Amino acid sequence: MSTDAPSTNFTHHFLIAMPELGDELFGRSVVYVCEHTPQGALGLIINKPSSMTVADLFEKVDLPLRRPELAAMPVFHGGPLQTERGFVLHEAMGEAQAVGADQTPPAVARAIREALAGLEGDQPDAAEFEQACEGATDSLPNRPSAYAATLRMPDGLEMTTSRDVLEALSSGHGPRKVLLTLGYASWGEGQLESEISENSWLTVAAQPHLIFDTPVEQRYEKAMGLLGLQSWMLAPGSGHA
Repeated sequence: MSTDAPSTNFTHHFLIAMPELGDELFGRSVVYVCEHTPQGALGLIINKPSSMTVADLFEKVDLPLRRPELAAMPVFHGGPLQTERGFVLHEAMGEAQAVGADQTPPAVARAIREALAGLEGDQPDAAEFEQACEGATDSLPNRPSAYAATLRMPDGLEMTTSRDVLEALSSGHGPRKVLLTLGYASWGEGQLESEISENSWLTVAAQPHLIFDTPVEQRYEKAMGLLGLQSWMLAPGSGHA
């Protein structure tokens, strides 16, 4: 694991909070980094469930849910920004993986990078986001997505913010593996690198099975285990492994 080079790209990595990080939201958190550029970073916390279930969320947005296996799943606290906005982390929706995928427009990764640039305090509203999506080009044309506003990551993962993914789930289709959050986390230019150098976070390449298949209460320790560590092994103030 490398954490001290300024040029390191932590896209598709887990940030694992060091045990001494006492923040109410980020303490013992595992963050999946969806995007990391020189301008900042965007991520979703994957192990802090809210009291809201997926069924509750669909009721709130006036959609039926015809995916009963998802109904009792928690909606997660994805981060402290835009906590009324939904983010769906899911498996890639290519032809081989789609469950009844419709012919909605291709993903526009650049639009999300512009609308959610990871700058501190940046909270674009829905109208601004939709406007940013118009006319944007797809940077990964060989991996079609079913949805209108999707950011693509390595290892077959996508993060969608457009309502069409909820409509697909509502109709009984959509991606098989999903994690829904309200809100996201972001870091401004150099901020994430600084926090890592200050021993606030451990980093490790992300593993999709930990996001979708590992019980929520085990995700922190399992993420530590990817580094060969357990949380009790890390005394306050210890460095990176």
